[in-house]
Amino acid sequence: MFRIEVIRFLENDKQTLSKFIVFDDYNCELTQGYMLELPDRNNETSISCINEGEYDCVKRFSEKYGNHFHVLNVFGRSYILIHHGNFYYNTRGCLLPGDGLKDINNDGLKDVTNSKNVMEILNNVLPEEFKLIIKNQINQIYE
Repeated sequence: MFRIEVIRFLENDKQTLSKFIVFDDYNCELTQGYMLELPDRNNETSISCINEGEYDCVKRFSEKYGNHFHVLNVFGRSYILIHHGNFYYNTRGCLLPGDGLKDINNDGLKDVTNSKNVMEILNNVLPEEFKLIIKNQINQIYE
């Protein structure tokens, strides 16, 4: 099954940064990039990233985010999405993909870059259903 592996490597009081890799059914790497999430605050709704683990995902459309992905069966949470956004304040617990890390708004924090373009790539390579695997390796270097 297609999957996105997210490896969290840096967390502070505002955000969590991760590297992601998309694999196809044959375990071939299709694309990669970065994810931005909120920090771990015990899986609290709207203020925390989701727990490390394996999740089912499906494609979804909304007026607000266009084509994006819905992360299913997140314990204690609902409507966790993978959608476009560049800054930690663009998420309320969702995952924001990008192709690089840069302090775009000069607030001293790294943001994800080109998020809308990366979402378009992900929508083109991922099937209707796939797995999301999140691993915590905080303080590892992946930049």
